[in-house]
Amino acid sequence: MIPNWLLQRAYLTPNRIAIYDETEAISFAELHERTAKRARQLVFLGVKKGDVVAILMKNSAHMVELIHALHYIGAIVLLQNVRLSVDEVKWQLEHSGARFVICDEPFPDERAIEWSEVTQLGERDEKWQTMYNLDDVATIMYTSGTTGKPKGVMQTYGNHWWSAIGSALNLGLREDDCWLAAVPFFHVSGLSILMRSVIYGIGVYVMSSFDAKRINELIFQQNITMMSAVSTMVQQMIQELKAPYPSSFRCMLVGGGPVPLPLLQSCAYWNIPVYQTYGMTETASQVATLSPDARHKQGSAGKPLFHMNVRIEKEGKQLNANEVGEIVVKGPSVMKGYWRNEEGTAAVLKDGWLHTGDIGYMDDEGFLYVLDRRSDLIISGGENVYPAEIESVLLQHEAVKEAGVVGVADETWGQVPCAFVVLHDVTATEEQLKQFCMNKLAKYKVPKRIYIVDHLPRNAANKLMRHKLKKWINE
Repeated sequence: MIPNWLLQRAYLTPNRIAIYDETEAISFAELHERTAKRARQLVFLGVKKGDVVAILMKNSAHMVELIHALHYIGAIVLLQNVRLSVDEVKWQLEHSGARFVICDEPFPDERAIEWSEVTQLGERDEKWQTMYNLDDVATIMYTSGTTGKPKGVMQTYGNHWWSAIGSALNLGLREDDCWLAAVPFFHVSGLSILMRSVIYGIGVYVMSSFDAKRINELIFQQNITMMSAVSTMVQQMIQELKAPYPSSFRCMLVGGGPVPLPLLQSCAYWNIPVYQTYGMTETASQVATLSPDARHKQGSAGKPLFHMNVRIEKEGKQLNANEVGEIVVKGPSVMKGYWRNEEGTAAVLKDGWLHTGDIGYMDDEGFLYVLDRRSDLIISGGENVYPAEIESVLLQHEAVKEAGVVGVADETWGQVPCAFVVLHDVTATEEQLKQFCMNKLAKYKVPKRIYIVDHLPRNAANKLMRHKLKKWINE
């Protein structure tokens, strides 16, 4: 058991600023007061301990209040990606058993309640969760499935606690730290910032959406010391720069895939201290991080955080240094499992070790190199896109007989999905198929190109050979 983080923080450092945005600065004491009010309103609505409650919102101080308020009650917070289609969100609501979904704007579901409606609710007192059981599920985030439907990652209070502690031991901690949150709170990279804020007692500057020019201004004007980003965000920020970053800015934590060498060189020129990192939803953020003083390890994700163990395996056997295999991790920030999915959990969690499906190796000095993020995974602008999910949607179209999806290089997004389809005796154009996908998938998952072909390359076991599809694009 451990004290409720926000309650404890409001007691220890009530006057420190917890949340900043364009309009106000909120202290930890004020954040607690607002959170308690929201908790009373949610109890009035009917939310109880153990309920799953979804939040479908863009970053805001209101969203921060709601997350903490649900934890005061003891409810499980289901973070919903606002970029998903209505069908995708509804599937997650059904699978999770969510009782309510709180949103910024109208959403077509009987469980939906808008933020403006929440603020008008009556209030009912309840006994708050003053202590957190570290093994209790705090949050659920669905990750795109490699074999169709997404899986709900159960992140416990303990997962978030140890992730925050491991990060602090690695990156250090200063009383004047302020973390700029431009990544969404519905992603683990964004949510982990909020967890660190109340555990460390540091401020978070909340941005509702990414704005490269505005972020640069804030770093120069608001004494921002840390930020989480993906490579595409950093590239856009550099394009807006006119002067090197101030020395007060001490950490640009960059995930979502290896940082390209030209970008690292640009960051060095503009005095941007990049910390490359490897992590995932299933580990409540970072597993390993490479600090700027290890630039000679270009391409590495660094060494494991203090609380994490990492090894490389092949066919159940641990490999030696520089041998390539599957990245397997263990530690107290590894998820409890997948929500309502015992089979999926058993497939990846074995004796406490999480089998990531990622391919890599560790060198003689213990630095981790990630070669493939789940071999078929497409990382587009920091978002994980799984080919199987797009293929599943394409196959729902009456004209599509077979479908195959691969990632191709893109200057702006790093990678974008491209599809190949075999049609039945029914005609369909590329644009018609794209529009079909637009109605069922988030925009970033819609294939940039859809090639209509007479067959797909398959092996003797009838398994799709994606590497051949990539060759077709390059021919």
